[in-house]
Amino acid sequence: MHDPLLNVAGDIIETAALKQVAPGVHWLRMPLPFQLDHINLWVLEDGDGCTLVDTGINREEVRAAWDALFAGPLSSRPVKRVIVTHFHPDHMGLAGWLTEKFNVDMWTTGAEWATASNLYVDGGTEHVARARDFYHAAGFGADLMAEVDKRQNPYPKRISPVPERFHKIEDGEIIEIDGKDWRVIVGTGHSPEHACLYRGEDHILISGDQILPKITPNVSVWPQFPEKNPLDLFLASLDKFRGLDPETLVLPSHNWPFHGLHERLDQLAHHHDERLDDVVRACAEPLNATQVLKHLFRRELDSHQLFFAIGESLAHLHYLIGQGRMVKETGPDGVDLFRAAS
Repeated sequence: MHDPLLNVAGDIIETAALKQVAPGVHWLRMPLPFQLDHINLWVLEDGDGCTLVDTGINREEVRAAWDALFAGPLSSRPVKRVIVTHFHPDHMGLAGWLTEKFNVDMWTTGAEWATASNLYVDGGTEHVARARDFYHAAGFGADLMAEVDKRQNPYPKRISPVPERFHKIEDGEIIEIDGKDWRVIVGTGHSPEHACLYRGEDHILISGDQILPKITPNVSVWPQFPEKNPLDLFLASLDKFRGLDPETLVLPSHNWPFHGLHERLDQLAHHHDERLDDVVRACAEPLNATQVLKHLFRRELDSHQLFFAIGESLAHLHYLIGQGRMVKETGPDGVDLFRAAS
């Protein structure tokens, strides 16, 4: 595989500074308050203005960084639209603020807008009760259930109000930006209807979180959709990218731009094959999802990581059930137990 840093001069991009990575395509990095401490955003030249792809999380330091850009490097390029790859707060977090600021539309897929809109208003006792039922079934004990109560619904705090009006985009649609065609390629599993953008003229792919160079995208089961099989969706959607040019420059939301798309697709699929085999071996005797988590994540997890990790554990278990390799039984205490099929 090619060196993933080969295509960008220097290993580090300064936070909130623009760096051109392809004709008319500029890389922008914003901070995140998590262990994964950054997100890559993209500014596309668009005639006398610009199109933004993703926005950063709703925090004061990110708003201040945008304001500095609009007063500086982007002062002569008004924002014409904001394209959001998916609903997660680091991607859609400031979409409402930016679209209101420039009186433009947010462009995203229907499922991402609907998920964001519903999650933004999903709070109070009903949300916590649903989450408690979900995590109890997953095997959380009293200490972890206290984390559920403390967590509540973090989404509204990390996102400005979801725009009530949006421009719906769909898989296969062509978006013309600065006279060049970008094709929407929808991936699934990481989020419901994740929009990637491909410029076939010079083989540039804005991959969002769907394809990352160093880490695997989080693929999780969440309380809102407790029976979902997102890993099946994710693995199937990888094939949608195999027809792209082998020398495609991939612009991901985390880490660095890279070449080697096809090799990375193979790595992502193989990674999950290995983890699925690990889960089957661990479940020779019945285990709950929290016990399975400890076989998949051997490092210490903070509270933020814990909820993603239990979601990933359930995603692997649900996939194995769908493949006939795992059986689920609910115990008298309401906790789900998973056993490898004989």
